[in-house]
Amino acid sequence: MHITQLNRECLLHLFSFLDKNSRKNLAKTCHKLLEVFQDPLLWSLLNFHSPVELKKDNFLLGPALKYLSICWYSERVKVCNIEDWMKNSFQKDFCNRHENIVSDFLLDVCNRCPNLLSLTLSGCGHVTDDCILQVLKHCPNLQSLKLENCVRISDHTLEAVTLHGRSLRTLHVDFCRNVTHAGLERVRQKCPSVMLRAERSANMIPDSKPEKKLILEKASRKLVQL
Repeated sequence: MHITQLNRECLLHLFSFLDKNSRKNLAKTCHKLLEVFQDPLLWSLLNFHSPVELKKDNFLLGPALKYLSICWYSERVKVCNIEDWMKNSFQKDFCNRHENIVSDFLLDVCNRCPNLLSLTLSGCGHVTDDCILQVLKHCPNLQSLKLENCVRISDHTLEAVTLHGRSLRTLHVDFCRNVTHAGLERVRQKCPSVMLRAERSANMIPDSKPEKKLILEKASRKLVQL
């Protein structure tokens, strides 16, 4: 039996085991497989690991999307989370080339994916509070928001959670050094049902001497205990 003789449900199941590139390549072989590739039901989960992946046409955004993860782990992309005043000219040029990539992508998600349940962003140094605000407004079913090492995220995002995150159950702001203890406490008070985690956040000073980091960590633990 040829693969094209399988029914739509079986083909969707087979496609679900493939990564985005493999799905795209298989879709090029015939019209029937292209239709399967374009079926919104196939795209309930998306994972991205580099800025280049967001520019490819090997995926589909739509109402079926429930789980989205954008995580940068390469050393080059980590440059975006260095303080601007510490970047050399090469690093600044590198950042400028993809400054709006994630932000523009999230705006597309806001417009096309109203049923999003989970959003994870890690190392996305150019994502702003306004991006997260728009996601919370346009994706009212969002239950999990996990942010890690997103340098521009601040208490404005925490305030947006208290105002628009009515479905939110999990909030992580790990290594988001521009959120404060006051902002975290506001979330705890106004959204007691939200599971809040903020490891190495709240007044964390980046790129400081080890002695300073140790002092800040001890102070942070004492505040948590109080």
